[in-house]
Amino acid sequence: MRGRTHPVEAVAAWLLALIWLAPLAYAFWSALHPAAYATSFSLSAPWTLENFARAWKQAPFGRYYLNTVVLVTFILVGQLILSTLAAYAFARFRFRGSGIAFALVLLQLMIMPDVLIVENYRAIAKLGLLDTIPAIALPYLASAFGIFLLRQTFKSVPQELVEAARVEGAGPLVILWRVYVPLARPTYVAFGLVSVSYHWNNFLWPLIVTNSVEARPLTVGLAVFGAPETGVDWSVITAATVMTMAPLLIAFLLFQRQFVQSFMRAGIR
Repeated sequence: MRGRTHPVEAVAAWLLALIWLAPLAYAFWSALHPAAYATSFSLSAPWTLENFARAWKQAPFGRYYLNTVVLVTFILVGQLILSTLAAYAFARFRFRGSGIAFALVLLQLMIMPDVLIVENYRAIAKLGLLDTIPAIALPYLASAFGIFLLRQTFKSVPQELVEAARVEGAGPLVILWRVYVPLARPTYVAFGLVSVSYHWNNFLWPLIVTNSVEARPLTVGLAVFGAPETGVDWSVITAATVMTMAPLLIAFLLFQRQFVQSFMRAGIR
């Protein structure tokens, strides 16, 4: 019968879910209990929030949060502006070499960011931006994925709406703002979620280009905080880990329906 899930598929899905949830559940258990009960799963173990207070005092997590929010916002705004303009040009304008240019954009999707680390570091060093938030953000401002996703969405916009806007005297930028952007809202939401989650958790490139508290995001700050030489106990480290991932986890739990709907609409288009 169609529409029914095979028992093996259901069991496999539950097993994968449990495997994914196990580290998360352990992190919460360890963070909410004293260090003596970090590996002792006893129902009588006392609960405490002291680990969070100790973690917050032992490292400048307030500064790390501020750096991460500024970084993610900077990257997202830059990506939305550049991707929108580039996608609009590829979707609705014919110019010499447009096919080659778009092929080069797609080629970027096949290149791992780690391959470009050395050249990106040299470029950032020449600009004198090392150990700054812009140094982390600049290599990601032009998103090939965002350009491709928005281009496909813009190409699905009915030409009749564009012609109607032109009859009313709207220019190219006005048409983009009043016709294309509103119709692509689910795509913007889907891309924004991908961008924010990726750059909130990005680690390697920020680790390379930052050296001070003033520029470190949460991921690098957590790695420095949890280094073995710091001597911090495991319960405090897991508490810091929970604080780091809490914003994304809370956002997902609150807006999971909107998340799924946005991705489905973007995928259908």
